[in-house]
Amino acid sequence: MPDDKPCNGPHRPSTRAAQPASPRAISAGPTGPRRPPYRGPGRAANVVPESRWRSWCGLPAAHTADGPLWTSDACGQDWPCPAVRATPTDAARRATLIPEFSRITRRAIRDLRGQPGGPDPVAIVRRFFWFLPLTDEEARAVALRLR
Repeated sequence: MPDDKPCNGPHRPSTRAAQPASPRAISAGPTGPRRPPYRGPGRAANVVPESRWRSWCGLPAAHTADGPLWTSDACGQDWPCPAVRATPTDAARRATLIPEFSRITRRAIRDLRGQPGGPDPVAIVRRFFWFLPLTDEEARAVALRLR
């Protein structure tokens, strides 16, 4: 905010202690020294999967897909193709995949449901949520919710 614009109230100096440069700064706590968060291999970043699989220049960098056919841009197989399914899906990765794949699955159900010989919504849910052990009843409930 520029300095020439007035704020909502008069400026008062803060009486709070200065905050560390990072909210996760390493300092001694009541149980001993704190450790920095794990950032090594296998740790899922906090980004949506599509941004990780698409390049910024517009050309497909990996196995991506979009409606109405939902086939992989790289290999032409039904998406998610075996290359996408081969990505590790630990608990942290599943937590980042579920919201994005819910949005994608909703679009896929709308695109694929009306095609002649196309899969039913339960099969679409099981296909797009391959990393979750869903029963048929659970997949049917998810499909009804995402319609």
